[in-house]
Amino acid sequence: MAQSNGSGARLAVDIGGTFTDVALEHGDQLTTTKTLTTPRAPEQGVLTGIAKVLADAKLSPADIAILIHGTTLATNALIERKGAKTALICTEGLRDSLEMAYENRFEQYDINVDRPKPLVPRHLRLPVTERVSASGDVLIELAEDTVHALIPVLRKEKIESVAIGLIHGYANPVHELRIAEILRRELPGISLSLASEVCPEIREYERQSTTCANAYVQPLMARYLKELELALQQRGFSCPFFLITSGGGLTDLETARRLPIRLVESGPAGGAILASRVALELGLESVLSYDMGGTTAKVCLIDDGLPLKSRTFEVDRAYRFMKGSGLPVRIPVIEMVEIGAGGGSIAAIDSLGRIAVGPESAGSEPGPACYGLGGTEPTVTDADTVLGRIDPSVFSGGSVNLDPEKAAAAVAQAIGDKLNMDQDLAAFGIVEMVDENMANAARVHAIEWGKDVASRTMIAFGGAAPLHAARLGEKLEIDRIVIPTGAGVGSAIGFLKAPVAYEVVRSRYMRLSSFDAKVANAVMEEMRAEAQAILDQGAPGAALVETAEAFMRYHGQGHEISVAIPTGRLTEAHGRELQQAFTTAYEALYGRSIPGMDIEVLSWTLTLSTKPEPVTVIEPTETSSGSLLAKGTRSLFDPGLGKRVEAAVYWRDDLSPGHRIQGPAVVVEAQTTTVISAAFEAEINARGYVILERRRNA
Repeated sequence: MAQSNGSGARLAVDIGGTFTDVALEHGDQLTTTKTLTTPRAPEQGVLTGIAKVLADAKLSPADIAILIHGTTLATNALIERKGAKTALICTEGLRDSLEMAYENRFEQYDINVDRPKPLVPRHLRLPVTERVSASGDVLIELAEDTVHALIPVLRKEKIESVAIGLIHGYANPVHELRIAEILRRELPGISLSLASEVCPEIREYERQSTTCANAYVQPLMARYLKELELALQQRGFSCPFFLITSGGGLTDLETARRLPIRLVESGPAGGAILASRVALELGLESVLSYDMGGTTAKVCLIDDGLPLKSRTFEVDRAYRFMKGSGLPVRIPVIEMVEIGAGGGSIAAIDSLGRIAVGPESAGSEPGPACYGLGGTEPTVTDADTVLGRIDPSVFSGGSVNLDPEKAAAAVAQAIGDKLNMDQDLAAFGIVEMVDENMANAARVHAIEWGKDVASRTMIAFGGAAPLHAARLGEKLEIDRIVIPTGAGVGSAIGFLKAPVAYEVVRSRYMRLSSFDAKVANAVMEEMRAEAQAILDQGAPGAALVETAEAFMRYHGQGHEISVAIPTGRLTEAHGRELQQAFTTAYEALYGRSIPGMDIEVLSWTLTLSTKPEPVTVIEPTETSSGSLLAKGTRSLFDPGLGKRVEAAVYWRDDLSPGHRIQGPAVVVEAQTTTVISAAFEAEINARGYVILERRRNA
């Protein structure tokens, strides 16, 4: 899309498993909406949501200066195996590396352990004769006749997309580039993904897995983005169109079409960006962000306004949420723990007679039983409705009218009757399992990163998180919880705060005992040029911020850690500085260092981004002199008290800075509801955030 002459309004859209969230920022005004996701045609939910917020804000497409989009389409295609028919061209003798994987058992005591099947079956993993060394030297020239011999096979099999992943192609991509040249000439229109572009890093299995995943979703994503772009243009949009990446930056349409694998965790990344901004506004050094939507719940650790980041992610886990059981994807990603527990997660009795929730979700079609769209199995939303947490008449801004009787019937039939529990206890069992699973996942995640949980402030957002945040806070012994403005569409709002950014990685092995500044600078300059080319498309002429990291380890170790390194031109003297930076980072993570051991760098990363918007720290709020009257009361089951109580009901739009609310109470808004349990009291700060503080005697 061309540059818009709009009025400066900014539009963000986040497609989730159940709802599509839309946020429109125009000056100081924020207009939001939720609409049910349309899985068979995701663009329809997007267009419906956009039309609604424009009408509510009384704006037209010409008023929009920028549109930012995040989608689960690539993730769902991988999980549901609904991508393109894909082939992999690999080095002769290595066609089975994609299936051998790590050659370990992620679940040692399960004799029937089930691995995810490779995206490319063996008969479509096609070898060619060539060989490049780890240092990039050509050992065996590419035999082009072996490439030409594959053309009839690709035609016969009606291959739509090809992944090209040769051994050590990250060190020298000459053979991958030549194969791509031949295929483009012989098979015009076919989608190509080169490992040297998608994942130019060591470790063959992860590199091939990532490239195959990119090739698998590339035709689907390219079609979707093209159709959505055309539909928006037909409706009068002419503004720049950006996609949010898993690492929390914005990228242009062309890059998204070429590297769609970088979009797999785009929605959760937006939530982490929002939480980081809120943390800076409130001057919070350590934060736990809690994002719960219709399908999953996510937790992210944020320190000094920066979320933890990683370069490893897994999709389509055979054992949901068990590390090592999925397809590895090496992309820049915000590190978080995710469990299959959202509003649409289905509850049932397992083989041991216990209440189990998720990971299966009712999604938006047919949705929870209370939606009245054909769903009959009880979900978390059904349980929340039974417990009095949700006002059926205003759920999702009134776009979905909930039926409490259908919710109660589903909970009773699947849980209550089988366990001889009354309605409240059965519903409480469902939500308690969700909250305990999330609490346990948060504890384990923090321990793995050497972090503490209880001392942190929780920032909760997403349609379901404010409903569960107080109980999760009780379990984690967290004393302060923040529910920001627009929490129900928090990830979409986070998109509006994201910088245009791009991260590049290169594997170049080097020992710090023989640090070579010339080689390091050459790698950094190569990455800088690639990132600059992307930023020139997305933010031409903008002032940029550069950050760099090196992935280092002690010589002989199997895995590395990321260490921030200086930007700009390196000198030989930086070798000792990098050693000290690694030692500091290693001690922070493991509590000790190993004296006398040499340190080695495996990979380097460089990120260019536009400067983030300045953050204004919110000053403490004086108590409001205005009176605060509840709109009524509601029968609410309080988990901490184990019984129903009469809870005061407040509308968030009626709250002013300084107002205080004693729990138990609920604060209702268009896209979510905040439950304040008896263990907490709440205050409204100067930005309108609801701040829950644990009572001293609770």
